[in-house]
Formats: sequence, C-alpha cells, structure tokens
Amino acid sequence: MTHDHDLVLRPTAAQTEAALNPPPGRTGGDLVVESLAALGATTVFGLPGQHALAVFDALRRSDLRYIGLRVENNAGFAADAYGRVTGEAAPLLLSTGPGALTSLAALQEARAASAPVLAICSQVPTAGLGGGRHGHLHELPDQAASFRGVVKSVHTARTQSQIPSALAEAWTSALTVPHGPVWVEIPQDVLLAETSIPVVSGGDTFPEELPPRPELTAVAADLLTRAERPAIVAGGGVVRADAAKKLRQLAELIQAPVVTTYGGKGAFPWTHPLSLQSWLEDRHTTDFLEDADVLLVVGSGLGELSSNYHTFAPRGRVIQIEADLGKLESNHPALGIHADARLALQALLETVGERTDPAAPDRVRQVLDRVGARIAAQDLTLEQDVLAAVRKALPPRAPSFWDMTVLAYWAWSAFDAKAPNTMHSAQGAGGLGYAFPAALGAAAADPTHPVLAVSGDGGALYSVAELATARQYGLNVTWLIVDDGGYGILREYMTDAFGTPTPTVTDLPGPDFVALAESFGVPGVRTSPETLETDLAKALAAPGPSVVVLPAVLRMFAPTHAE
Repeated sequence: MTHDHDLVLRPTAAQTEAALNPPPGRTGGDLVVESLAALGATTVFGLPGQHALAVFDALRRSDLRYIGLRVENNAGFAADAYGRVTGEAAPLLLSTGPGALTSLAALQEARAASAPVLAICSQVPTAGLGGGRHGHLHELPDQAASFRGVVKSVHTARTQSQIPSALAEAWTSALTVPHGPVWVEIPQDVLLAETSIPVVSGGDTFPEELPPRPELTAVAADLLTRAERPAIVAGGGVVRADAAKKLRQLAELIQAPVVTTYGGKGAFPWTHPLSLQSWLEDRHTTDFLEDADVLLVVGSGLGELSSNYHTFAPRGRVIQIEADLGKLESNHPALGIHADARLALQALLETVGERTDPAAPDRVRQVLDRVGARIAAQDLTLEQDVLAAVRKALPPRAPSFWDMTVLAYWAWSAFDAKAPNTMHSAQGAGGLGYAFPAALGAAAADPTHPVLAVSGDGGALYSVAELATARQYGLNVTWLIVDDGGYGILREYMTDAFGTPTPTVTDLPGPDFVALAESFGVPGVRTSPETLETDLAKALAAPGPSVVVLPAVLRMFAPTHAE
C-alpha cells in the first residue's frame, strides 16, 4: 500500500542537470533570493546595509522586484500593507543592528494587525555570535531577543544549507492564521561565501488551516438560533479571512445587527438595514451590544478601541471566534472558538436555524439616530464635511491608509470603507508615520487603483523621506496631509486631562509641505475644505504620486467612555 506521505517528487532531467552543475559565482545571498522566488515572492522591500550586501547583490541575478525605501521602519510599513492587500508574505530585507532595530515599530504594527511580513536580516559573522563582545560593527549581544516579543516566530540559518529550509519554515509561519511578521537571521559570512549548493527550485509550503471544533460550533449555532436579541461584532479577522460574504449571510439568516470594529472596516455593508456601522466609541452602541442576549464576536479580541475603552460589559452570552489564541477570552468570558473566521462562519451557516425579527432594522435605525443626534449637538460640521469630501473623491475600490491623526479617528467611526480590505490604519499598535509608506506598499501590490494616504503634519514628518521613493518608482499614491500645526489629537488629550496643552510639546512649526513635495519632483497643491473634494479627486485621477495639503484644525467628537 502506498500512502500520500510516501510519495516523493522525482526531479526532471533538467532539474537534475541544473543541480549537478549549478552556475558559478553564487553566494549565500543567492540562496536567499532563490528561496524567496521559489516560495512565490515577486516583490521585496528593504534598505541595504554592509552585512546584508550579498543579498542585495543577488537581486541583480533574479527576477524579484525591489522597492527600496529610505527608512527601515517605513520599509516595514510598506511590507505590512503589501501583505494586507495581497494576503501574501511580503519579504523585508534588513541589515544588522541599527537597521534591524529601526524596523521594530513597523513589525509591532504588523503583529497587532496580523499582517504577514517575512523580515530577513543579516547578522555579524558567525564567530561573533553567542553574546560575546567582539566589537563587530552593528553588534548586539542577542539581536533576535529584541524581536522575539514582537514577531510571531524567530528563525536562524547559521549555514548555507539551512537557508532554504529556514525561509520556508518562516514563510509558513507568516501565512498560518493568525498571519503575522516573522524574523529570519543569517550571519554575514554565510551570506558572502560562495556556494556549491544547487539552485533552489522547490519551495511549496502549505500553511495549516484552523477549522473550528464541531462541538463548539454546534453549541454556538443553538445559542444563536434561540436568541431573542442577537448581535454581532465583526473584527479584522473577518477581513483577513475574506469572510465578509459569509458574515452577511449569517447576519441576514439570524437577523442580527452588526457592528464592525475599526480593524474590521468594510466587513459588513455600511448601509445595510442591519448595519450599526462602526460607532464603537459611543455609549448608544455600547448599550445596544450590552443588551444583546447572545453576542457573536468574530475576528476581534474586544480590545481597548473595540470595547469603548474597556467600558463594555456584556450581560448576555458571548461567543468569540478568534484565530489568535492569546486573544481568546482575554477580555470577557465566552464560548471561545479558536478558528479562522471564514471556516467558523461556514460551520455556523451549515448548522444555525433561521430567525425572523422584523423589528431588528428599526432597532438599528434608532441607535444610529441617537448617535447622529449626539454628534449633531457638538457643532462638528467642518469635520464631517471634510470626511465626506474624502469619501466622495476616493473611488469605491481604491484603498486608503490612515495615520494616527484626528481625521483618521473620525474615519474609524464614520467612514464608509465601501468594500472589505480597502481601509487600513495603524490602530493595531498605534504608532505614527504609517499611512504614506504603507500606501506605497499597497500601490506596489496593485497598480490598477489609486491609493490614498491620510496623515497629520506630525505623522507626515515621519515619512517625508519616502517622497523620494514614491517619485523613484512612480507609485500611484496621493498623500493628503491635514496640517494643523502640531499633534492635534494630543492637544485634545492634554486639554481633556490637564485643562490645557503644553505648546512646546504639541505645537509643530513645520515645513511648507507643498514646496517640500515639489522639491522631490512630486506635484503638490494647497486646498481648503471647500475645494478638497475637487482637488483630491484630481490628484487621485492623475498617475504617479501627488500631495494635497489641507490647512485645518479639526476637533474630535466628545468621548462617551468616561460618562
């Protein structure tokens, strides 16, 4: 009897000949590049450094497309966005020590957002490993230790023969749910040395699926079928699993209102009669969810932003579907189902009974009306008009990337993403500088749609160097910079907490962003709230990068979590 696991793929005659007679002049760097190509990579991001030059040299002998950014952290953000948009692991090439450490904030965001990133970093020569202080340039006592608490897994290749397997193992880890960034280290001498190892030609990997336990979905289906007031919270796990259609089918089958988290924007149609939209930072929404007798949470850990700053206290039964085991029941007791959102929703669709609840849309409308009345009472017409102008100017299928800025905070709650996997922000880890380099990564992944980046002037200053990247590669990104002369959201936070901000802390005398963009050869325009829609639409329609600057001081709507 022959079993599947006994079968071995036999090499062809051409593969055998190539293996026996590999081309001369190859190094360990070629093994890295060949392994990436064999795994299916087509685009890599990064920044060169002395210890990693063998990998960058090998790129000349490959078909991989290289997008070089000017700051390692920005390269990490670009790889993060590429992974979010494509669902593929985005290779990120880094050098030892300072270069590696500069990427940490981006990798933290990728981990928080479950974005697949394959970070490949050089190391000091093999003789310098082990924690001794040998005085090598860029030397760290234990470089991997700096990343072990940030990335999903750490892999090391200390010989050339280990490189293909280490990269395949890391690739599999990055793409096994929950997706995430992984870290691979290879010493400089291993990368530089010539190699007689055959050209890497096989790299198929098969990330494991994460199906739900059937006894748990049976209980969940029974609870939802018998519920009187079911509701659903849909998180980023629904978007990453491409499960929006299944979510909609389930919501309609059991007539359950749906709230999408900030990471789950687009997981449910914004104008659907059962859509509570994304007003999670609102007491009316929180009260509604607390009143549900059965609450289904899909692809969310109900963290700080998804729980109205941990004021949410459900009174009914909670069912939580989550691929990240660490998030399962981490904030609320639940029927915890450790599973991929798509597979779990499919299991529920196959077992749940249909419910009829003609009053559900009316209850949804009442909540949204109360939310609207609360916002209307705060004299925030400017903010709503600006956000509406952005939505009108942005094509429905065009992706957008938002920095940690006042307009983005509005967008989390009030922006209609139109479709799944089109609106992304740095709300996973909450670091500044995400939007523009991430948008560049998305534009590299899919040049068929214009890409929008939205930053404040504070966040923009993290990323201005990447105007050179946008120009060099002709990436189709329009960068909207809302210039309020400082860290606008921190002004508000300090005022709320202490009565007044500290001007030397929150105010930022900045550059003329239009002139700065033009100095890089990128077209720039200064707009106003009245002309924003027209100017932004024109910039998005033009090929290549562009910058639109909106001088405006925007305010946040009043929070409700402290009430």
